[in-house]
Parts: sequence; structure tokens; C-alpha cells
Amino acid sequence: MSNAIPRSSIPELVAGKLAAALLEKDYLPGAYLPPERDLIKDLGVSRSSLREGLQILAEAGLIEAHQGVGWLVDALSAQQAAKARKLAARLAPPAADKPARRKPAAAPAGPQRLPVAKEKPLHIPNLKKDRLGTFDFISWWERDKVRDARVMVVGAGALGNEVIKNLTLMGIGHIYVVDFDNVELANLSRSILFREKDSGREKAQLAAARAKEINPDVKVQYLHGDITHDIGLGVFRRMDVIIGCLDNREARLAVNRFAYWMNKPWVDGAIQELLGLVRVFVPGDGACFECTLTEQARRDLALRYSCPLLARQNILLGKVPTTPTIASIIGAMQSQEALKLIHSMPVEPGKVTHFNGYTNHMHTTAYLAEEDCESHWIYGEITETPLRAESTTLGEMLDVVFADLGQDAVLELDEELVLSLNCMACNTSERVLKPMSDVSFEAGHCPTCGEMREVNMTHTIRGDEDFLDRSLASVGVPPLHVLRATNGLDFRFYELSGDLHKALHFNDFAEAVPTPSPETRVRLGEPVNEAGDTAAARIHLMD
Repeated sequence: MSNAIPRSSIPELVAGKLAAALLEKDYLPGAYLPPERDLIKDLGVSRSSLREGLQILAEAGLIEAHQGVGWLVDALSAQQAAKARKLAARLAPPAADKPARRKPAAAPAGPQRLPVAKEKPLHIPNLKKDRLGTFDFISWWERDKVRDARVMVVGAGALGNEVIKNLTLMGIGHIYVVDFDNVELANLSRSILFREKDSGREKAQLAAARAKEINPDVKVQYLHGDITHDIGLGVFRRMDVIIGCLDNREARLAVNRFAYWMNKPWVDGAIQELLGLVRVFVPGDGACFECTLTEQARRDLALRYSCPLLARQNILLGKVPTTPTIASIIGAMQSQEALKLIHSMPVEPGKVTHFNGYTNHMHTTAYLAEEDCESHWIYGEITETPLRAESTTLGEMLDVVFADLGQDAVLELDEELVLSLNCMACNTSERVLKPMSDVSFEAGHCPTCGEMREVNMTHTIRGDEDFLDRSLASVGVPPLHVLRATNGLDFRFYELSGDLHKALHFNDFAEAVPTPSPETRVRLGEPVNEAGDTAAARIHLMD
């Protein structure tokens, strides 16, 4: 007789452990097993091993697969119980050496209890008082994660409206809205958060205010500005997910680089007429947005930036024709991907899902990651400093840099700094010292002869400049930014953390809004407060 110790494969061990749990009533008949991600974590195995183990249980008639729902536990007959004991017998140590487990009470007759994840206690919410109560019935839903999540929505147009609305309804705890545009009447055909009386007002402000109006428990903040230069990397650094609802490559490229540098995932969406796409980008996992650019797209960007002042004039401002239906579809998909990222659920980074509304066809394809992509750089350790953009000078920042990296180090700016505009025809020069975003195409022309002037600019500060007394903000550094410096061999990264409380607070529209008395009858279209500002007002429909 052989003395060899019998060995089981990992899938067999998985099947044995789950079979033992079925025998001990850890999973009751008629309930579903926990989600795969939870079983993978509990058992410490790969997804493929888990699925093979589940298939062994299914072939033994112990569980049953329900497509799109999960694995249903079958009632154990005498024959099935024998199969379960045989599978469980493969485990070691023997059952006698296992710690005792508390057996749950027998299932009551009648309807089965709601299936929940093994580690998630059953909670019956008060649906009359808890606006998010039904979400607790979802096995993988973690209310604390959703409540604590921080999500930045870049773009408050058609897509942004849908995304902000969805995040608000789901109870995402902190929403940061960024947009530089104002509402016009043409937006009303596809923007649920805007009203006719909002024409001319800031999209970001209105979207944030309406989100707060929909769900007062959500904390919101908005920025009426350009994502390419008006928001600090420290804000990106403190987000869980960034959602791009943009309409041009320049803004997408900026979000892609900022998110990658700060090692944050972002969800991109695009729509046109009845067509749309959604894609998730995770730093270090598959392709990024810059990897997806075609050669023609790269040439277009290069041509646009060959005249940097003209570049800012020619960006399309949301003139792509769209329908509210495709905005709803793609916005919902973006919101769902963000929810999955918040819950650490599997996503497919570096892939794109196309939706064709003409045929209702959907397909997913993978991008190829570019090895030498310029966006593929994750910042190293970031030093938090008490410095502020408004009050810290270039010279003071360089003192910090020199102390760490030596006198040969340089401070690198993300945005080009225009030093001067030089007219070759008139042989004149105008000193500017402004970030590129503050210099218009018209200003590039010589006021004397009208010729286009040459732009003298830089993105490095070395210490020999005659304007080191200028503040960081004056040269285009936004609050709570992360500055980088190098001596050619090493990099250092410094956050202007003194700006934290001003730049990131989520307290916009936090003041209490008075509720109309029972005698007050409010009709749609009428402001609640005397100032007529419905952005911060809560409208009640009376019987």
C-alpha cells in the first residue's frame, strides 16, 4: 500500500472549502453565494481557480449558475450531501481540528431571506426615511465607501449633467464640478440640471447647486475654470475617480496626464448624434488616452500648437451635435464604471466600449499601450509644504528646491510662461511675464504694424531670472499644485499644501436652505427665496 500523501489541485481545494461551508449551513439553500471578488479575497485564490472550483460544485449539483445574478445554493438531498462530504474530505486538517462555527438558525418557511455577501451583515433599512436604503440590498454595495468617495466631474455639458445627476442619486459623498463655459439656451435640449432662466450663468456653479438640491447630503464644490491650467494637481491627488465629460482632445490630454501623474483612474466618455463611447484609463494598466491618438490626431495637435496663441482661440466649445438619449446612455455607463472603481470591482482599463444607437449594437476593443508614451509617468513621493501659490515667490520656491537638489536644479512649470512678445518688423519687444493662458491671440499682434509677433517663452526657472520676486500664482501656478524640480539626475515633487483648505473644501452651498411653511404654495418656475436665486433653493410641490 502506498504511503503517498494525496494532493488536491487548487480548484479542488476551493470546491472542498465551499462544500464544507454548504454542509455547515454557512450558505443557506435558496440564497446566492457572495460575489466572486469576495470569494477570491476570502479564499486567497485567482479568479480562474475560483471559477474552476465553482464549476466542480455545479457539476456535483450543489450550486446552480444564474446568468448575470450569481451562483444559487441548491437544497441538499441525501445524495448531494454525500457528494459535498466527499469534496470536503479533500481538505486538511480534518474536520475535527477545525474551529467550531456558529450555525445560523434554520431558514423559516415561506419566502427566503435576501441574499447578502458573507461579510456584510443583513441590514433592513427604513425606506420611508432612508433615501439610499434600497442600495443596502445590493450584496456588494458598501455605503461607507460611497459616502466617503471623492469624484471630480470635468465638463458640465450634456454628459456632465447626466453623470452629476447619477452620482448625486447614488449618494456619492463628495462631487467636484469643473467647467469654464456658461449656459446658453441650446444647452437646454440635453441638460437636465439647467433651466431657461439660467442662460448666461456658469455651468459648473449651477450643476453643483442643482446636485445639492437633489440630494442635500452630498457635499459639492465647483470651479469655473479651465481644467488645463486652473486646477492644482493636489486636487487630482485627493480624488478617487475623475470622470471626463469633454469635447476636445486638448482637455482630454490634460486630464489624462494629470490623472496619470497622480496615479488616479479616470473614465472618459464621448458622444455624437446617436453614437457614443466609454473607456476607463488606469495608470500602469493598459493604454492611456494619449496612447489612443492616431497619427492624424497627433499632427492636428502639433499643428495647433505650432502657433501657441492661436491654439487657445481655436478649441471647439461644445458644438458637436448630440441627443439627450445618447448622453443618458453614455453618462450612465461612465457613472457605473466610476461606482465599480470606488468599490474596487474589476474594470477593463485600456479598452473602449462603442455604442451605436442607430443599430443598438455595442462592442469592446482593446487599445495598444505605447511604450514611449509621454503621459506614462507617475510622480514619486510628494512633499507637502505649507507654501501657498498666492504668497510664495519663485525665489522662495527655488530656495526649497536648491536645498534638496543643489544649485544646478531647475523648477519646471506645467504651463509655458510668456516672457516677451517680439516684433521683428518694428524691432520692438514687449515684456509680458504671463502664463500662456492669459495671453490672447489678438495680443500677439504688434500694436504698431499689426504683424504677428514672435513669442519668447519658457517652462523652467533656473534662479538667474530678474523676476524671482513674482508669486507662483502670477506665473500660472494654481492653488494646491504639485510642482516638480530636477537637477538632471533626480526629481523632487512639492505640493503647495498651504492652499488645501481653500482649494478643496466641498462646502459650496452648505448653508441651510429654509423650507417653505405648510401654508406656502410653490409652483414650478417660481423662486423660493426673495432674491430669486433658484440655484440654492429647494422647490417643493404642494398637493
